[in-house]
Amino acid sequence: MKLNRVFVSGGAGVIGLEIVPRLVARGAAVLVGDLKPRPAAFGSEIVYRQGDLNHMTPGELEDFAPDAFIHLAATFERSVETYGFWAENFRHNVQLSHQLMSIARDIASLRRVVFASSYLIYDPSLYQFDAPRETPRPLVETDPVSPRNLTGMAKFAHEMELRFLNGFCADRFSSVCARIFRGYGRNSRDVISRWVRSLLKDETITVYRPEGMFDYVYAADAAEGLVRLAEAADVTGIVNLGTGRSRRVQDVLDTLGRHFPGMRTELHESDLAFEASQADVSLLQAGIGWRPEYDLDTAIPEIIEHERVAASERRSAPVPLAVLVTSASRKTPLLYAVREAARRIGTDAKVIAGDANPQALCAYVADEFWCMPPTNPQHIAEVLDGCRARDISVILPTRDGELSFWAENSTAFEAAGISIVVSPAASLRLCLDKLAFAQHGRTLGLPFIPAALDIDEIDAVRYVVKERYGAGSRALGLDLDRAAALAHARTLEAPIFQPFVTGREISIDAWLDRSHRVKGLVLRRRDLVVGGESQVTTTFRDAAVEARAAAILDTLRLRGPVVMQAFVDAAGAVHVIECNPRFGGASTTAIAAGLDTLYWSVLEARGGDVGGCRFRRIDGEVRQIRVAQDSYSYGRDF
Repeated sequence: MKLNRVFVSGGAGVIGLEIVPRLVARGAAVLVGDLKPRPAAFGSEIVYRQGDLNHMTPGELEDFAPDAFIHLAATFERSVETYGFWAENFRHNVQLSHQLMSIARDIASLRRVVFASSYLIYDPSLYQFDAPRETPRPLVETDPVSPRNLTGMAKFAHEMELRFLNGFCADRFSSVCARIFRGYGRNSRDVISRWVRSLLKDETITVYRPEGMFDYVYAADAAEGLVRLAEAADVTGIVNLGTGRSRRVQDVLDTLGRHFPGMRTELHESDLAFEASQADVSLLQAGIGWRPEYDLDTAIPEIIEHERVAASERRSAPVPLAVLVTSASRKTPLLYAVREAARRIGTDAKVIAGDANPQALCAYVADEFWCMPPTNPQHIAEVLDGCRARDISVILPTRDGELSFWAENSTAFEAAGISIVVSPAASLRLCLDKLAFAQHGRTLGLPFIPAALDIDEIDAVRYVVKERYGAGSRALGLDLDRAAALAHARTLEAPIFQPFVTGREISIDAWLDRSHRVKGLVLRRRDLVVGGESQVTTTFRDAAVEARAAAILDTLRLRGPVVMQAFVDAAGAVHVIECNPRFGGASTTAIAAGLDTLYWSVLEARGGDVGGCRFRRIDGEVRQIRVAQDSYSYGRDF
């Protein structure tokens, strides 16, 4: 069959990096899902979804409408699996495969499924021995199975799931399970790549069981075989994917020795069995008229060249990403969310919590704590030096009172290679001055709640009195008559008067790119508010309110995460209270609903292409209940 639209899970892995270019060359549109960041080699034509595919929704796959699904995503360990692999195997092998087929099985466009299985499913008594063997044991698809480890168990479980689905869905899509033999390739964690890396550093390599015999299949061949199997829709069931020619470990060493004449090896004893396995590839050849073309002599030079380049790139690699969250105080959920977002960009990324209070609780949960100097013009050199000393490249301000400092000095930080996620100074002045904000709405005919310095300019019976600058909840006077409003105003520094408006209070979390365009927004009710902060909040949908909110935000020329407060009255009309041009206290709710504000912020600040990231709101709703949670650390040196 012609592959038009292919979803590849685990497409940034060793085989995936070989498969994706082959699919593109065949004219297919490709959606790749992977935990890893987008590979630099992938062109813009590839749709890339970074993240845990256990959270992929049916809507995401329906939007792409694949006609083929090549399932590569998996995790594994070396020959001996560790105790800690128990949970990882279940989540990223058993559960993930089940989840992906649960959402793929009902996709109307799906015609073909190819599962990258493993020869680890076969009964090891067939090919593992107490002593070295002269000839390998060919394994055929009808041989007995008895998975030899957790990885093999997970592969076998999904083979059974596909066989089950075949009984119900064969009229809509066909499936094939390719049992791949001993894989190796560029950028792999297999022993051949590890040996090459050691030899490039002139290290002695450790060898176990040189008599062992394996059917080594190169990743480029595995990729070609899987693509051909995807195209051969009439090939179903189980098919071995190997070379059909087993080679000894000693053959690998001999090949490496020809490229590294000074190679030093150290032979170690092992209690591992002697393996002598080989794929019978009769079904593969009969089904697709092809068999792997690489052997050790042609593949290993490619691996050596790849590792030489990679070693050079590692030596010139940039400093790991460090994100500073300012005024971090006790904003633990925000710190955790920033860390998760940053590590999707760089696995070694760290989050530095900055605060002027040396006793701030954030010091106990961040990767690093910085007791910062005050953020005012007198200390700009000190702040800049502190950022340089900590290799900080991205700053996320979180408090209204400091936003202007960061905006007005952003050019100096940019010159030092430090990007600040903050709106332009003029936009901040507009949002932080509630009188100017209300006048902006009146000028443009937007539904902002009016505000005035003189109570006589407000046409109302009941009033709200608040400070013109600063947090909206500070010294707030609500639902006051005229006398009480005037009395309350005399207690404030810069009071303004507004009419008292009733309705459902909502927050609108949004994210705007560097060009001030709204990428997405999420509405949420403020179900329980304490001290101006939502303690219980629930997302909801209202197309009219969403459109109105997006149009309003477009006029404010903001950037990054923002949160707008409003009332929705009984008639459904929006009355905007204010707009906070920063991440809100309960805005992690919007992230849970699909608004990836922190990832987009860090990615754009690093010069990444946010345009390739889609806003995918979840189908349902999210309720956040903000309760304190105790945290424990264990040790002897506190």
